Amino acid sequence: MTHRITAILAILLLGACAAPGPVLDTTNPSFVGDMPVDFSGSWERDYSRGDDVRGTLNSIFRAQQRQNQQQSQFPGGPRATPSLSPRDGNALVALARLVDEITRPDVLTITQNDFEIRVARKDDFDLSCSFFDGVAQGTDSAYGTEVCSWDGESLISHLVLPGGLTITSRFTMSADGNYLRVITTAKSSATRTPFTQHRYYIRFEAPPNAFNCIETLSMKRVCSTGEVAP
Repeated sequence: MTHRITAILAILLLGACAAPGPVLDTTNPSFVGDMPVDFSGSWERDYSRGDDVRGTLNSIFRAQQRQNQQQSQFPGGPRATPSLSPRDGNALVALARLVDEITRPDVLTITQNDFEIRVARKDDFDLSCSFFDGVAQGTDSAYGTEVCSWDGESLISHLVLPGGLTITSRFTMSADGNYLRVITTAKSSATRTPFTQHRYYIRFEAPPNAFNCIETLSMKRVCSTGEVAP
């Protein structure tokens, strides 16, 4: 999956090579004391809810087509948003493919402590949010820099990549703690139209890990199917 994501990123960055870098919203306040929400646990995708990537993309193009028709019928009306150029359309399709790849994993495993939230996704890179005294710290990955913030009880992850590309993920848990909504938005300077996808997950009890692991000074990480002696 990471190879496909890299290929899609290359397409977007090629079309935005001369664009300035993205500007993040840093107005969200820090927190005092414990993190506002504990997202830790195992989450399985709820296929009965959420958006379909192809359907969302088609809705954007249909809305643009209706706007173009109205503009042609009433040319003297209010100034409309310029129609999508072929370059914009191709970039939007690339954004949709990117969001589809990023949100494809069926299971999210979230670990959380006083300083970090890590979202592990099978066959994909982890999302990592680090905090110090309630203030978000940037975390570097193979793709770019990730900066997180809180908006009330929603955790927001901003993954910043070169060439004016950002991927924002908003995590919101239901009041009973059994459901998780993740809204993923990709923006690129190659097109003025962002692409947003909604995914829903249900909490479940993951089976225990068959391996027991410890960290050692001489051998680093050691794992065994039985009890590991320090």
